Amino acid sequence: MDELPTLSVEDLAAHLSQPGNAWQVVDVREPWEVATVSLPSSLNLPLSQFPAWSENIQAWIDPGRPAALLCHHGIRSAQVCAWLCHQGYTQVHNVTGGIDAYARRVDRSLPCY
Repeated sequence: MDELPTLSVEDLAAHLSQPGNAWQVVDVREPWEVATVSLPSSLNLPLSQFPAWSENIQAWIDPGRPAALLCHHGIRSAQVCAWLCHQGYTQVHNVTGGIDAYARRVDRSLPCY
């Protein structure tokens, strides 16, 4: 795969606001970062704990539903997104700019760090 599928924070917000939203939001930041700011209903799978969750990934992320991968700026989530693509996931998207962009451009009530 040459290029990762991406999703803007604006498009993520639009998907999440739809009734019957099927999107999974997977946040790969550290627990302390998620405690600082997170999106409702996001699943926290810290990249630093990859060995603990990666072997049973289908128990965590449904391959039949679209998934938005999120971190602080989009670097860590890109790593996990690429790995998921190599695992055969076809509906994963890296959120461009991460939670920082979401807080700055979509929901300014969210804290930045």
